[in-house]
Amino acid sequence: MIRSTSLRLVAALAVPVLLAACGASSGGTASQEPIPSIPSLVPATPTPEPTHPGPTYNPGCPTTQPDALGAGEVRKVSIETDKGTMELTLTADLSPIAVGNFVALAECGYYDNVVFHRVVPGFVIQGGDGQFGRSPDIIPDIVGSGGPPYRITDEKVTTRYHRGTVAMARTMAPNSVGSQFFIVLDDEAEQALASYNTYQIIGEVTSGMDVADAIAAAANGVEIPTDPIVMKKVTVSTP
Repeated sequence: MIRSTSLRLVAALAVPVLLAACGASSGGTASQEPIPSIPSLVPATPTPEPTHPGPTYNPGCPTTQPDALGAGEVRKVSIETDKGTMELTLTADLSPIAVGNFVALAECGYYDNVVFHRVVPGFVIQGGDGQFGRSPDIIPDIVGSGGPPYRITDEKVTTRYHRGTVAMARTMAPNSVGSQFFIVLDDEAEQALASYNTYQIIGEVTSGMDVADAIAAAANGVEIPTDPIVMKKVTVSTP
C-alpha cells in the first residue's frame, strides 16, 4: 500500500460532496454545517429517510435502535468473501450503541450477501447497504444510500483511526448512522477522518487485512465498483 495515496487524494478530490439527502433523520435534524471539501475521503451514508426496509429485509432484524452492548463485552465477527475471510474484534467500550447495532444486524443475517459498494484505495472500503446493495438484487444507481428502517444515536469517538479500524459510516447530519460501515486501509487516513471525528469506532480487523486490500484492488480504481465484492456470510461469536 502506497502511504502517500490518501494525501494525493486530498489534493485531487476537492469537489462538492454528493450526498443524496443530508437531511433530517430519526433522532436528528438536518446539518447546517458547510459542505466538506474532500467527499471521496469522507465515509458517508448518504441516506434519505428510508421509505421501506427493502424487499429482502429479514423480519427478524431490528426495526428500532437495538440495545447497546454491555460494558466490557467483546464480539468476534467473521466476514467471508470471495477474496478471503476477515476477522473483526468489536469492543463495546468503544461505542456501545454502535457495537450493539452492528452485532444485532449481523446476528439476524442482515449483512449476508451485501456488497462492499464503495472503495477509495489507500483510504477505506465501505459496505453494509442491505437495502440497495444486496446481491444479486443490487440497485446500482442508489447503492450506498440505504440501510435499515431506523438510525442510531451518535457517540463520542475516544480513540484514533488507523489501518484496520472498523467504524460506522454516516452523513453530516447528527444521529444518521444505520448499517453501513467502513474499514480503514492506511494509517494516513487518520488526518481526514479525525478532522470530522464523528464516525463511531466499533473495533478493528484482527486477521485478514490482506483481504481488505484485495477488495480495494479488485475495484480497479473505481470508487463505486461495477462488480463489487460480496460479504457472503457474516457471523458473530463471543470469545
